[in-house]
Amino acid sequence: MSSVIASTRFSVLDRSRTREGHTHPEALRDTVRLAGELEGLGYHRLWVSEHHGVPGVAGSAPTVLAAAVAAATRTIRVGTGGVMLPNHRPLVVAEQFGVLESLFPGRIDMGLGRSVGFTDGVRRALGRDKEDAEDFEAQLRELLGWFRGTSPTGVHARPAEGLAVPPFVLAMGEGAGIAARLGLPMVIGDLRNRDRMRRGIDHYRDGFRPSVWASEPYVVISGTIAVAATPEEARRLLIPEAWSMAYSRTHGTFPPLPPAERVEELTMTAKERGFYESGLTGHIAGTEEQVAHELETVLKETGVQEVLVTTSTYDREALLDSYRRLAAIASG
Repeated sequence: MSSVIASTRFSVLDRSRTREGHTHPEALRDTVRLAGELEGLGYHRLWVSEHHGVPGVAGSAPTVLAAAVAAATRTIRVGTGGVMLPNHRPLVVAEQFGVLESLFPGRIDMGLGRSVGFTDGVRRALGRDKEDAEDFEAQLRELLGWFRGTSPTGVHARPAEGLAVPPFVLAMGEGAGIAARLGLPMVIGDLRNRDRMRRGIDHYRDGFRPSVWASEPYVVISGTIAVAATPEEARRLLIPEAWSMAYSRTHGTFPPLPPAERVEELTMTAKERGFYESGLTGHIAGTEEQVAHELETVLKETGVQEVLVTTSTYDREALLDSYRRLAAIASG
C-alpha cells in the first residue's frame, strides 16, 4: 500500500447524470442511493452539481439535492461541486448553506464555481450573461461576508451568520488566483491535462494568503477514475460519457448517457470519432494495480490532499463496483 495514497482523502462528485430509458427523478434518487453506498465504503465527501436546461443532467438545484443526500446519510460530508455563484444572489446562497449547516452541523461543504449558463437561452432564462462571471471574486467576498457578519448593508443572514461552512473554489482558468487571494481551498481539474493542472496548483500555492477559512493551501484534484477487473472493462465505463461529450461538441446539446454497447455499434462522422476518441484518453482507468500505480504518480507529482472522483457511466452497478475497488486501493 502506497503511503501517499493512504494519506490522501477520496471523495466523489455525482452529477445525477440521466440515462437513456430512465427518468430525471431516477437520476436524482440514484445520487441519494449512491451516497449511502459511498458512506459505507469510507469516502470523505459526496458532492452534487448545478446544471440548467441540460437533457443529460438532472441536478439543477444542488442545495436542495444536498439536503436530501445529507438526510439519507449520517457521517459522509455533503456539499456542492458547485453552486455557480454568478447565477445567484450571494445572500440567498448564504441563507441556503446556513440552513443546511444548521440541519446537518459539521457535515456541509460549500463548493462554488464561476460558470454561468451553458447556452445563450439558459443564460437569458437565468437573467444572466457571460460578463456576470467576471464579478466572481466580488460575489465570493460578499458571500463570505454574510457568514462573518461584515455586510455593509446592516442586514444579517439568518441562520448563516456565525456559522463556519467550509468554502471551496472550483478553479477553472483564473479561479486558482482567486482562491489563493482569498485563502480558500481549491478544487482543480482535470486529470486529462496534467501540465495545466500542475501550473494551476503552483500558481495557487505561490499566491496563497492564509485566512480564517484556511491557514495553508488545500488542493483537491478532480477527474474520472475507473477501476475494473480488466483494462477492457474499465475502458467500457468511460464510453457513455465520452460519446455524450462528443455529441455535445458536434450537436450543441448534452444528451443522456447511452449504454456502452450502443455506442460501440454507432457509425460516427470523422469529427464525432475524433471527439469520442479524445474523450476516452487521459483518464485514470484500469485494474486495481494499474490505477494504484498511476494514482501514486499523480499524487507524488502534485502533493495534493484530496481526490474528487467525477466518473459518470450508464451502468450504475459497474460504477459502484469501480468505487468499491477504488475504496479498497485507498484503504490498502
